[in-house]
Amino acid sequence: MITSPKTTLVLGGTGRTGRLVARGLAERGFAVRTAARHGADVVFDWDDPTTHRAALAGVDRVYLVTPVARTRFAGTVADFLDLAVGAGVRHVTHLSTYGSDRAPPEVDILAVERDLVGRGTISHSILRPAWVMQNFADDHLPIVDGAIVVPTGGGAEAFVDAGDIAAVAVETLARPEAHAGAVYAPTGPRALTVAEVAAILSEETGRPIRHVDVDRDAWVDGAVAAGFVPPDYAVMLRWLTGTIIAGDGSRPNGDVERVTGRPATDFRDFVRRNLAAWVVQAAE
Repeated sequence: MITSPKTTLVLGGTGRTGRLVARGLAERGFAVRTAARHGADVVFDWDDPTTHRAALAGVDRVYLVTPVARTRFAGTVADFLDLAVGAGVRHVTHLSTYGSDRAPPEVDILAVERDLVGRGTISHSILRPAWVMQNFADDHLPIVDGAIVVPTGGGAEAFVDAGDIAAVAVETLARPEAHAGAVYAPTGPRALTVAEVAAILSEETGRPIRHVDVDRDAWVDGAVAAGFVPPDYAVMLRWLTGTIIAGDGSRPNGDVERVTGRPATDFRDFVRRNLAAWVVQAAE
């Protein structure tokens, strides 16, 4: 149990959830240190262990965001967690992925969770969020020639706002004793197909937008060929899209409201709040 709050280290502190976690904790009076390769309070690079020890100085809890766009990282994260324990960290909230317990063995998602759970000297909370709504507002799933191109097989997903993921994380970091050992799967309030997402975007932006449900292998191969992801990350893309195609996409579960006390953000409300993102896409 944490009895004397010090500082929370927020990895990925300039990213989608990290910056919101940092802001939420600061608003509640907690000391926060953001960490990233650029633009944060301290420099942190997963590939440069010399940045890890300094980032952990005086820290007693960590928002753990593992390396992105790679599949093998369990050893690197384990070394960081060893340092964290030695530095006095007593709680870690880990941003994982929906369905991590069914992730392919070539990806270290579940390995990191198991490592964290097995560390008896620190408490932990694990977040397994659905696909984030922000994917549709940035370069992850951009609208190109009036279309969102992604393989889903008509399957649905309970897309979640990154702000809701961050709000859950803030609660676990602000009161770790109340969330020790918890596994939460933040989702939106309803499951939507991407065709339904496109319809909502069309209605709210006034632009005709459709979903093009392409062949999964062609889509993954195209992402690799274009340099959007490294070749070994193809297995991750196949798995993520495959869960939706197989009908195993996330479903609303109420975790956001249970933890934060407020309802999860509806996709239409998210679009209305972020209309400027699609205005920019249309102008590009």
